Amino acid sequence: MSELLFLEDAYRKTGPATVKGLTDAGGIILDQTIFYAQGGGQPGDSGWLDYEGGRIAIATTMKGEGGDVVLLPAEPVALPKSGAAVEQRLDWARRFNHMRMHTALHLLSVVLPYGVTGGAIGAERGRLDFDIPDSLPERMILQGQLNALVDRNLPVTQHWITEAELDAKPEMVKTLSVKPPRGAGRIRLVQIGEGAAQIDLQPCGGTHVARTGEIGKLEILKIENKGRQNRRVSIGFA
Repeated sequence: MSELLFLEDAYRKTGPATVKGLTDAGGIILDQTIFYAQGGGQPGDSGWLDYEGGRIAIATTMKGEGGDVVLLPAEPVALPKSGAAVEQRLDWARRFNHMRMHTALHLLSVVLPYGVTGGAIGAERGRLDFDIPDSLPERMILQGQLNALVDRNLPVTQHWITEAELDAKPEMVKTLSVKPPRGAGRIRLVQIGEGAAQIDLQPCGGTHVARTGEIGKLEILKIENKGRQNRRVSIGFA
């Protein structure tokens, strides 16, 4: 199992690692990684690996077997051998935009407190699908509410609970189609705001900014009807 360094510090841009092995498809497995593996609607990280033999461009990152994280090179190249020391370097601009957008979608789920049926995170825009039986507020009203939460510059923190504690509070799970991963005995929670100013608390394994003010101004791009009770709300950086 690869150690997921980004879970405790999403702001690490570089970091050392040792190659654990290679996949048949030419992927690189590290003992510890700052690269986020695709999941939960968030794309896998890209960047570079430096080692004694040169530099490898990483196109994306995926989940492998047994909790391993697999870095996929952008093109066929000579790969470092198992046991080789490498230095990881993120495409930080892309990752930071994913962090901003992922946190922004958490805020969107606060403004629209309905069950989430799907979602996607991009470097410039993102979306959530909601199970909403009624009509939505006007686009500009939603946009104002969303940016008001950004402007409050609320802290974004994390902590861990047991699976049993989550079972006792099922209302924390907002996603209807995807459930938090189980089997490790604990669940990571992402919290926005503190004390009486807390506005959100939900299970999440993604990467986030440290304060909502880092997101920047947002725009509601589109509101679509995707079914009898399914409304898709797309947002982007203004």
